[in-house]
Amino acid sequence: MATVTDRSAYERWEQDNAGAPARDIPPTTVSGTPIEPLYTPDSFNGFDADAELGYPGQYPFTRGIHASMYRSRLWTMRQFAGFGTARQTNERFRFLLKKGQTGLSTAFDLPTLMGVDSDDPRALGEVGRLGVAVGTLDDVRQLFDGIDLSRVSVSMTINGPAIVVMAFFLANAQEQGVDWRYLRGTLQNDILKEFHAQNEFIFPPEPSVRLVADVIEFCTQQVPQWNTVSISGYHIREAGSTAVQELAFTLADGFAYVDACLVRGMQIDSFAPRLSFFFNAHNDVFEEIAKYRAARVLWAEAMRNKYGARRPASLRLRFHAQTAGCSLQDKQPEVNLIRVAYQALAAVLGGCQSLHTNSMDETLALPSEHAATLALRTQQVLAYETGVTNTVDPVGGSYFVEALTKQMRQKAQTYFERIEQLGGMIPAIEAGFFRREIAEAAFAYQREVDAKRKLIVGVNAFQEEEEKPLETLVVDESVEKEQVASLQKIKESRDACAVEKSLAGVRQTAAGKNNLLPVLLDAARARCTVGEVINALADVFGRYDGAAKW
Repeated sequence: MATVTDRSAYERWEQDNAGAPARDIPPTTVSGTPIEPLYTPDSFNGFDADAELGYPGQYPFTRGIHASMYRSRLWTMRQFAGFGTARQTNERFRFLLKKGQTGLSTAFDLPTLMGVDSDDPRALGEVGRLGVAVGTLDDVRQLFDGIDLSRVSVSMTINGPAIVVMAFFLANAQEQGVDWRYLRGTLQNDILKEFHAQNEFIFPPEPSVRLVADVIEFCTQQVPQWNTVSISGYHIREAGSTAVQELAFTLADGFAYVDACLVRGMQIDSFAPRLSFFFNAHNDVFEEIAKYRAARVLWAEAMRNKYGARRPASLRLRFHAQTAGCSLQDKQPEVNLIRVAYQALAAVLGGCQSLHTNSMDETLALPSEHAATLALRTQQVLAYETGVTNTVDPVGGSYFVEALTKQMRQKAQTYFERIEQLGGMIPAIEAGFFRREIAEAAFAYQREVDAKRKLIVGVNAFQEEEEKPLETLVVDESVEKEQVASLQKIKESRDACAVEKSLAGVRQTAAGKNNLLPVLLDAARARCTVGEVINALADVFGRYDGAAKW
């Protein structure tokens, strides 16, 4: 156990601190972890700097996955965008690229996320509202019109129908003459977190995981630079989890996907390098930094020691971060700019590979162009004016950060053991374990806010009597009419026999064990819709309880 070098000086500090006035509320992290008044070498309960901290770019990657980090290359500035029709979102993409964004990130509307076509009665009033509506290959073509997919990295945030949209994306790239080997980007494709938190699932857990593994397998062979799944803690945190729960449940999901791929005979070093992660960047700067550092260590240890990975790329946890949407407030919304800036700082000090900064108006509406520009400028100021990119891992060796990191690792390991005791990921989902843990954490946090033991500026403290409303983006009702008319025109002009043949092929392949992407590519080229393909898969897989609303 490490000891304080100058014991007499430490004892004098203890005496001074004992006599100091105390705040009414004992300090804790956002997640409720008590914080000591001072951290010293004694705080570690034993700490081997060489083994546990190491150097950037070297196992266990506590200090970052690259030796030079941002001194060589900044993170990708990837702002989430999508609304209305593919044409409108394409215009926003071009706008953001012109402003200096370095990667694209696609938001889909709720019907698309649930595998429902825009002309389905269940989609009424939701088309294009919370993201872009995508029904067929033609929408994907319009979405990326004029954008060189061999040069621009593309992220697509979709899960239940992810394999279908990926088929559309690949078919479009092929039709545009882009070699799949040069495609770069990320498909979220993380269905397990939907069962934990976001509820946008369609099929039962087992066939849902099969679809994730199909994408991993196909892209490992055919699209080698593509990140096949973005294992996402973001939505787990948005649902109210603690930082430790976000960390543990996200990595547990990742291990479940690894297990699914190994069962089908894939080699760990063939697919692990293209697995990526997606974490929340919340308000508590040091808790977030510790979370990212702990994640890298836990993943590297599991890949090497449990799964036998040997390639360094297999051990490196690469992650995208997005600032915390759940922290944004509709009161004094300009203050959200400040929250987002600190959250972005935490993500960068924590070593993210790409970053989305939320717009100040996102709690009120989809981002306006002005708000989206300010969100991007937040990253640019951070990158070019603050100096945080000048040295690698500027917080490394901080007693506080290293103690929090070690604590995070230990608590996450406890969660891994509990999941294992329940029989693994799917039995734990069916037992309601994850939902129960997240709900209890969300309740505990809200209780602290209600009691004003946690203060939120503009909400339960420092309120303003009168506030000037922000101008927000309004999605016109004509968007839905335009999208529905376009979809119906495609349905009328396509080859109906080719559609039926393609959908029959989807059902037949789904009933077997072969990879579904080849038949889904055929369905995309035949102009089958997202809803038609999802219905064909549901004929075989069934639908999971809770998705009946769709």
